[in-house]
Amino acid sequence: MQNLEFSKKQLEFIKNATHRWNGKIGATQCGKTYIDIAYVIPNRIMERAGLDGLNLITGVSKGTIERNILEPMRDYWGDALVGDISSENIVYLFGEKVYCLGMEKISQVAKFRGAKFKYAYCDELVDCNIEVFELLKSRLSLSYSVCDFTGNPASPTHPLKQFIDRTDLDIYCQTWTIFDNPFLSKKFVDELCKEYFGTVYYDRYILGKWIKGEGLIYRVFADNPKKFIIDNVPDDLHVVMIEGGIDFGGNKSKHAFILVGFTPFYREVIYLEEKVIDKEITPTELATEWVDFAQECFRKYGRAFDVNYDNAEPVLARGLEAASIQHFCRVELKPAFKISIVSRIRLFVSLLGSNRLKIKSNCTNLIRSLQEAVWNSKSQVDERLDNGTYCVDILDAAEYAIEKHQNELLYSNSAKNV
Repeated sequence: MQNLEFSKKQLEFIKNATHRWNGKIGATQCGKTYIDIAYVIPNRIMERAGLDGLNLITGVSKGTIERNILEPMRDYWGDALVGDISSENIVYLFGEKVYCLGMEKISQVAKFRGAKFKYAYCDELVDCNIEVFELLKSRLSLSYSVCDFTGNPASPTHPLKQFIDRTDLDIYCQTWTIFDNPFLSKKFVDELCKEYFGTVYYDRYILGKWIKGEGLIYRVFADNPKKFIIDNVPDDLHVVMIEGGIDFGGNKSKHAFILVGFTPFYREVIYLEEKVIDKEITPTELATEWVDFAQECFRKYGRAFDVNYDNAEPVLARGLEAASIQHFCRVELKPAFKISIVSRIRLFVSLLGSNRLKIKSNCTNLIRSLQEAVWNSKSQVDERLDNGTYCVDILDAAEYAIEKHQNELLYSNSAKNV
């Protein structure tokens, strides 16, 4: 266990978080979760040891609960006090049973109908399924029930924002900015500000404001595309790994294939090749187009590669996989992780803002789509407009190609700038 050292903002939370609902909404990397790992969660659980009711930790998925909460808690407090999540979604924390619920699975909600929670911790609550949140509200029904939550702000019309603003409920919620964390290096903060400057994410992830996504999504790219476009891969950028992405068309959308390269330690991402099929074709014809693309990529770059495909179309994927085997393509097709579109957009914005993304000039569809992509002004939540004016499908394929390396890509930039 480490020595406790808290910021002024964290101490303020400890002092005032005495309500039924206690939240911290604001910037990324500002220390919101650290105080929970080091003090709040252990304290809440041990205070209620032996009392009736269940303990619950929720997050976007079970994987994010492990990564964001349990793993750092284990590092801080040790394996004896912080266990592993069992097959029954139970972890033992400080001797108490705690259920872990990934909010992406509505089917998990039914297991807790009728249950009463004495303590609930909600990680990334803004990004979680609202149906699970509604259930949680009805289950904090004991006199000593408490819920702590964290999140990054989104649109001001988000249901959680409406809930927080209610004056008739027992809620305490802090707003955090990146500048509330005195333990971050100035260089890191300056670089993070550069990454998000000129986008909605600057207001949200730097200043902690609830701001609606409007206008151009990738403004940094749209304002100066030449900064990111290359004709050939420079000698000083050594591509050590390549991967592919596939988005399948449907309902008048397009099929899109893409190839991306990574430099050592995920420092740079370079989009190398693309292919967009803007016509109705049979699954057999699609497989032929894919084989041509995969073989050409191997001829050019001389490497086998994994391909991450849109897992909403498993039948088409199996057809491409069979064709790849039949024609000895050096590829392995895998279902894409399909993290939220907002998370994928944020990753792209971060790479562009830190000048770590390059695109070969032959990837014309990707270039145009990054220049023209806009937020859907009619949506109450963050949503990329998809009305056929630009190729959303190539953006999806480009995101599938890199999303499983999200942590490495974000960590690489953090490590470089701290």
